[in-house]
This record gives sequence, structure tokens and C-alpha cells, in this order.
Amino acid sequence: MSAASAGNATGERPGASGPDPRRTGRWAAPPRPVWEEEPRRAGLAGKGLVLTVACLAVLFPLWIVVVTSLSTKRTISEAGGLVVVPRDVTFLAYQELLSGGQVTRATVVSLGVTVAGTLFSMTVSVLCAYGLSRTGSVGHRWFLMLLLATMFFGAGLIPTYLLVQSLGLTDTYLALILPSAVSVFNILVLRAFFMGISRELTDSARIDGAGDWRILWRIVLPLSRAVVAVITLFYAVGYWSAWFNASIYLSDQDMMPLQNVMIQLVQKQEPPVGLGQAIRAGELSAPAVQMAVMVLALVPVAVLSPFVQKHFRKGMLTGAVKG
Repeated sequence: MSAASAGNATGERPGASGPDPRRTGRWAAPPRPVWEEEPRRAGLAGKGLVLTVACLAVLFPLWIVVVTSLSTKRTISEAGGLVVVPRDVTFLAYQELLSGGQVTRATVVSLGVTVAGTLFSMTVSVLCAYGLSRTGSVGHRWFLMLLLATMFFGAGLIPTYLLVQSLGLTDTYLALILPSAVSVFNILVLRAFFMGISRELTDSARIDGAGDWRILWRIVLPLSRAVVAVITLFYAVGYWSAWFNASIYLSDQDMMPLQNVMIQLVQKQEPPVGLGQAIRAGELSAPAVQMAVMVLALVPVAVLSPFVQKHFRKGMLTGAVKG
């Protein structure tokens, strides 16, 4: 028997000093990176502790704001301004704020601007992103370069104000929507997502006689619900939290959105119209009114966010990676 056949009979490679690892299953596993190793109990406990502390750091101030808004003037005075432990709960501050005064009107203005502005911004952004995602469209490259240029170069505040004034948009609600209606970053995210959709789907629909409008409405948008939900949240939060445009384009206090009323109340210490007499008469506490306005400003975002939270990671990562 030759050395080669003897080695095969014993499970050893010719010229090797030991058994064949392919037969014995003793391949040496390559070392794994640290982040792929199984976490230890101490590491899991440390992560849980850090997350718990972070959650408490975020939720504790919100708790103080809500409890103070529901406290009576006596409880706030005894606590020194901010209440931690709820006692003598009352909804008087909310009743006064929503009784038809300036805060009620400002809340309606903010809701209207947010809904109308988000619909307009999403319509323009989706149409623009879809057009730019079709690489064979007319002027595709030039339009894309023009949009990218606006991310690095801006006209400035004074030319923008003069443009809004020359268009007759001052003291109108359009001044709260049009100057910040479109975000180039959001368009690029939508474009990257649209380009990641299989080209075979759109080509087959086009062969069946579908036009661009039907392809966008029936194929592209249903497959892009994640990124559309995320961009919608971005626009909605931006409109709801905006205050700068109203401060420079509006002079009528009755047209001010909720954020500007909150700035007037918290920073300038000026009570909303209709509540000054109640505060001076001792019926309301100024800190309770301030915290109640903050709660009203936080509620829409807190209610809307959970509905798009499941789409947030998928929408942002897919749109970013597939670009």
C-alpha cells in the first residue's frame, strides 16, 4: 500500500501530521469581532441601567410640566414654582386656555397650517423625487444639480423677506407655508428610495399601458409607505414647531400660531389675551398656564409619533443606503 492510500485510509492528508479537519469537523473558527460576541449578563445589566437613566432623564421634565399644569395655585406656591408630586388636581388652566381666547385661536391656526403645509410639501416633494428618480427624464441632471446647489447656497434672510413682501404674502397664512415648503434633503431621501424600487415592476406596468401618474399612485407610493410616513412626520413636526416665519411675516396677533403664543408667555412673561385678568385676580397661576401651553404644543407630536415609529428605521435606512 502506498503512503497516499495509507493516509486516505486513516483519514489523514498526504504529508499532513494529523487527521483531515474536513473529516473530523475540527476547523478552527475565525475570531469574531467584539460587537458580534454574545453579551454578558453584566453588559446587559449595564445597558438596561443606561437606558433606564436616559428614559428617566427625558420623562422626568415632562412629568413636572404636566403635573404643574394640573396643580392649583396653592400647590404651586407651596412647591416653589414646579410641582413634582401631584396634589389637588385641577383642569382650570386648560379650561381657560381652550375657552375661545388667543390660545384656542392659535391652536386652530397651528393645526391648519400644519395640515395644509404638510399636504402641499409632500405633494411637491413626491412629484419632484419621482421625476428625478427617472434617469431618462428631460433635464434630469440639471434639475438635480440645481437642487443640490440650494443646499449649499442661500439668498439670506433679507432677500427672502423682500421676495415674500413683493409677492404680497405678508400678514397671510401662505407666508407660514411657502418660504419653507420644500426640503431638498427630504426630496433626496425620497428619490433614493424610489430608485431602489425594482425597475421591472415599472417597466411591466408601462408595457401594460400605465402612465407615470398611475405608476406613481399604484406601484411606487404603496411600496414606499415607510419613507413617505417618515418624511410626512418630518414636515408635520417642522410646521407645527415653526415660529420664526410668523415672527417676521405676521403683525396681527390674531394670526399667530401656538408656538409664538408660547414664546410670548414663557419668555416675555406676557399672558395670552383674555387670561391676564384671571391671573391678576388670583384665579390662575402663571406657571400653570405656561405649563399648560407647553403641554398643548407637545400633544400632537406625542400622538402622531407612535403611528410612524415602526416605519422610521426602515424608511430612513433604506432611503439612505440604496441611494
